Parts: sequence; C-alpha cells; structure tokens
Amino acid sequence: MRVLIAPDAFKDSLSAEQAAQAIAEGWQRARPCDPLILQPMADGGEGSLEVLLSACGGTRLQHRVCGPLGEPVMAQWALLNDGCAVIELAQASGIQHLSQAQRDALHTTSFGTGELIAQALNHGARSLLMTLGGSACNDGGAGLLQALGARLLDHNGAELPRGGAALSALASIDLAAVPATLRHIPIHLACDVDNPLCGPRGASTVFGPQKGASPAQVQQLEQALSQFAHVLSHACGRDLRDHPGAGAAGDSAFALLSLCPQAKLSPGLNLIAERVGFAQHLRQCDLLITGEGRLDGQSLAGKTPVALARLAQAQNIPCIALCGSVDDAQNALGNHGISAAFSLCQQPLTLAQAIAKAAPLLSQLASQVAQVYSLHTTPKRSNTCKNTSGSGRTR
Repeated sequence: MRVLIAPDAFKDSLSAEQAAQAIAEGWQRARPCDPLILQPMADGGEGSLEVLLSACGGTRLQHRVCGPLGEPVMAQWALLNDGCAVIELAQASGIQHLSQAQRDALHTTSFGTGELIAQALNHGARSLLMTLGGSACNDGGAGLLQALGARLLDHNGAELPRGGAALSALASIDLAAVPATLRHIPIHLACDVDNPLCGPRGASTVFGPQKGASPAQVQQLEQALSQFAHVLSHACGRDLRDHPGAGAAGDSAFALLSLCPQAKLSPGLNLIAERVGFAQHLRQCDLLITGEGRLDGQSLAGKTPVALARLAQAQNIPCIALCGSVDDAQNALGNHGISAAFSLCQQPLTLAQAIAKAAPLLSQLASQVAQVYSLHTTPKRSNTCKNTSGSGRTR
C-alpha cells in the first residue's frame, strides 16, 4: 500500500518536514513494506517558504529591511529554481515583530515587504508568490508602494510619512519610479479571506483591533483608506476597493491588485499544492495521512488537513489525520473526507510536555494507527517491500 504523508506544521513544536519524518518513522515500524511519499504541506501561513523550498528547490536569501514600525529586521525570502520568488509578508511586516504594547495600526507600515519585492525583481524573479497572513499593518499597501518607488503626495506636493493614518492627507500618487516589470509578471497572492478594503467587513473594521486600533482609530483608518482607494484607483485606472480579498494583509492585497494587472488572489493551500505537485502524488497513493497541531471547528473552514482530505475524497482515497489535539469537530470530519482523526495526547500531558515530546509521540501514534490499519483494511495494491522511484521523496 502506497501512503502519502502530507502534514502541516504543528505550531510551536514541529515543522511540516519534522512532522512528516516522525509519521514516516512510526508507520514504517509497523508496516515496513509500504512505500511512503513524504510531502510536507502549508496553507500560505507560517512555514510556506520552507515547504516550497524543500519541494521545488531554490535559494534562500535574507535582507535587512524596514520592520512594521521602522525598526530594522532580517527577513528571509526564496528564489525557486523556476524563477518564482516566494515572499512571506510576515517576514518583514508581521505582527510577530511587535509586542502587544507596540501594536499601532495608525503607524505600522508594509514598507519592508516592498523592499523584499524590490530585491526579488533585482534578482531576476520571473513571477511572485506572496503569502499574506500575519500582517501588523493597516496601511492599504501604501508602504509597499513607497518602497517600490511610488511617491505619495499631499496637497502641497510633500511626501507623506508611512502608516495608514497619514493617508487621509493623500492628494496624488506618482507611480513613475515603480519598476515596470512588476506590472508584467504573474503575481500569485495567497489569501484565505474575502474581506473588501473598506466598510463593515473591511480590513480596518475586522482586523484593525487585532493590530492595536481603538474604535475611534478604526474610523480614522477607514476614512484614510477610503481616500487612498480614491487616489490609487484614479492613478491605476480601476477601482478594486470592493474586490473580495482586497482587505487581506492590512489591505496590501488592494495595492498589488490595483497596480499589477497580472496579480490574482487564490487560497494559499491551492497555490502550494499546485507548486509541490500534490495532485500527482495523490494519484499514486492508496492512503493519505495528514495532520496539524489542532483539529477543530476552524479546520472545517479549509485549513490544511481538511482541504487535503477533500482533494483525496474526490479521488476516493481515504484520509487519516494525526494531530496534536482533536476537539468535538471530529463528528463532522467524515463529511469532509477524513476517515479518522487521532490525537497524539493519549495520556494526561501539559501543553509544554506535549510540545517537547511532539516528535516521539507523533511517531508512536503513527505506528499504532498503522497496526490498526493493517487489521481493518485491504490495500488496493499488493504489498511489496520495494521502494519506487518517481516524484516526491519516496521511502
């Protein structure tokens, strides 16, 4: 029986790669003859860069860029072998760079992400894949544009300072210095929300409080972003403020969609699955094993295990989820392609203990599940002790 092992990261404990290795080691102890294909996965959030580098090959680079409040941060990105640059917005402009007390939605900026895009273009990137989760900003992507050479001017022709609040004084935008290449290369934006730029479901209203905005500041940012949308739409010749997803990543999606005709939003899991050839791996297999740190009601909205299980279900391939914890959402998982879900915490453990022992616990769980699976299933293919060649990492 050929098994595809495709977990996401277990937050704060295991990377997707480490989780896949642990599951594979446990499974092989119980079923040493099963060929295993290991394909660590991500959904466009933390760890996506690692997964894409491992699967596609390429070069990891890092640069000192402007952080959310102007402080220098070291941000990583990758240039894949096919010329696609992978940029995680959170590397430069992420909320993880700020303490709770430092969160300041009025003044945080996406400038550092624009610096990473500029570096990618300077390195000859032929396309961009950007993951938009974890932003600390609420500036509409204005800082991103400023880093790429755009001049945001007030009524006196003076350049605006960075940050969302300053946009209320915006009168015009000069895009002449923005690299022309950016308008002509494919840009794939990994985004799992459909919020527009402004309004009751806009970024300021929905996400601003998470980034430190008070109710009064939310209204201030709403007005500022509305002004930004008016001016940028005039400069770019199209108004995308109501486009689903324009409010993603502190509205950075809005700036890129407006400026770049070839930019488009897609669910992060879909983008990464296409890049790593997940569908091809799945077609070769009799069983999918996936997992993540916690499987709960939010997972049903399309997080990695459920999204992959749905793909497997479409091909009548059973799916097992091995997770750090599983809550009462398990009853609904069968409708989404997960045949069974197991928690690695099979005895009383503190969270700290579970995190520290995640790898051996996951390996042990995989071995136990493999033993049970042997008793209750009949594989579609004959079981031989051969390794097979082909795409993916096969054991």
